[in-house]
Amino acid sequence: MFLLSVAFAVLLICLLFIIRLYVVVKTGPKYKPGSRGPVAVVVVAGSGGHTTEILRLMECLSAAYTPRHYVIADTDRMSEEKICTFESSKQDSDSKSQFTICRIPRSREVHQSWSSTVVSTLNALRYSLPLVFRLRPDMVLCNGPGTCVPLCVAGLLLGILGMKKVLIVYVESICRVQTLSLTGKILYPISDYFFVQWSSLRDKYPKSIFLGRIV
Repeated sequence: MFLLSVAFAVLLICLLFIIRLYVVVKTGPKYKPGSRGPVAVVVVAGSGGHTTEILRLMECLSAAYTPRHYVIADTDRMSEEKICTFESSKQDSDSKSQFTICRIPRSREVHQSWSSTVVSTLNALRYSLPLVFRLRPDMVLCNGPGTCVPLCVAGLLLGILGMKKVLIVYVESICRVQTLSLTGKILYPISDYFFVQWSSLRDKYPKSIFLGRIV
């Protein structure tokens, strides 16, 4: 009888979690954080091309997106310099103090086995949860690096727990023409806004938004 009660409680919790997840994802586009002032944003930067693309995208965002919390992998040695150079080039001198750079473990290294990726992603999630819960951003902006998965999950959990709605905005890389990246496939169902840069992807993924080339 005790085990039956425990099983029922677990099933009920899982059901409530799924319902809450559905509500948070479906009502996301109705959330307009910029209508009440500056938008705090977590920007996920990956090594190499991912960082270059995300910084090009940041150039198009207004000064209302502040503070900007850049998150990079702890093994990334190049992105921090690129981010600092980008921020220092802004004309508004006040914006220079409105950004931070945080590091979390990488979810997956190049050529890492898929079995060990599960462990490393869980480890990254362990660091992402307290970081996102502390920053409480209005939006998580990412474009493909595996590091963004645990950060998006942490942001989604904030909404599920009723603490704060965090918009998940994903921009697929320009190099993805026919198929989504693995990260894109994972985040497609849970993102609030999912942008693609080729019409061929828009035709395959009806939830996606095609505005032409963004970066």
